[in-house]
Amino acid sequence: MTTAVETKKLTLVQAVTDGLRTMMKEHENVIVLGEDVGRNGGVFRATDGLMDEFGEKRIIDTPLAESGIIGTSIGLAMNGFRPVAEMQFLGFIYPAFNQIMTHASRIRARTLGAFTVPMVIRAPFGAGVRAPEIHSDSVEALFTHMPGIKVVVPSNAYDAKGLLIASIEDPDPVLFLEPMRCYRSSKMEVPEGKYTVEIGKGSVLKEGEHVTVLTYGAMVDPVLKAAEQAEKHGIHVEAIDLRTLYPLDKDLIAQSVQKTGRVVIVHEAPSTGGLGDTLVSLINDTSFLYMKAPVERVTGFDTPVPMFALEDHYLPDKARVTSAIHKVINF
Repeated sequence: MTTAVETKKLTLVQAVTDGLRTMMKEHENVIVLGEDVGRNGGVFRATDGLMDEFGEKRIIDTPLAESGIIGTSIGLAMNGFRPVAEMQFLGFIYPAFNQIMTHASRIRARTLGAFTVPMVIRAPFGAGVRAPEIHSDSVEALFTHMPGIKVVVPSNAYDAKGLLIASIEDPDPVLFLEPMRCYRSSKMEVPEGKYTVEIGKGSVLKEGEHVTVLTYGAMVDPVLKAAEQAEKHGIHVEAIDLRTLYPLDKDLIAQSVQKTGRVVIVHEAPSTGGLGDTLVSLINDTSFLYMKAPVERVTGFDTPVPMFALEDHYLPDKARVTSAIHKVINF
């Protein structure tokens, strides 16, 4: 007899908290450190209540020093701990870039496997929440270029908890990006207790045979809305949530592209050097002879994220994605 799994409805940010709590209960070497993660419970309350539950030695408020947070986490990870370091926003991670790119991502190779760095870097990211400058940056592609660090982006509560647990258990560093627009936009049933979502595996959100749309994070919502709109015109979209940006689920992408022969890529990061470029190269390598139209990309612009009045114009929306779908269909 199969025992029913208890679930509860959670937002994405609540699922993050639940994932942290689950792993901290199971493993005493899991600790959380970052700016305001303790008494204040984090800027988005992702660590709310954890200091009361686990104490100041495991939920550690740090100075405003991202390089120090990451440098400390690397040392902890190499010495038996599994630190989860929070960056208040992805745009604040730049002072820690050196530590991540020259140490965290390389120590396994540098020591020929004698040491690994099992740490997670959590960072809210993305525009659309009316945040000030630097708070809305979407620069995930900077990190997908460096072998040695995985890059994960959940778009819903179920994936957030499962991917976070998998990230904490991973023997190597993981950059865990949390789309701010998704934090409290919806709730879904999330299993209680421990489960994992495999890193490196995408998810087919909607099956279709006419065009593949590849996306992740907060862009899942406009993609699904565009897919619904396209279906009214007899166009059946296969919508794929990549979930992991490095390593990509190359098999899933190739399988879908070879079925549909048409591709739209959607991300809110700037176009130049964005993940879309890597995806186009992957499609050329695996599926060029199956293509019925050039790949279309719907992205942010090659500018910093603008202030409030132009923020919505900057972000890909249902109309822009729908237009791209029709363009590849009518090529």
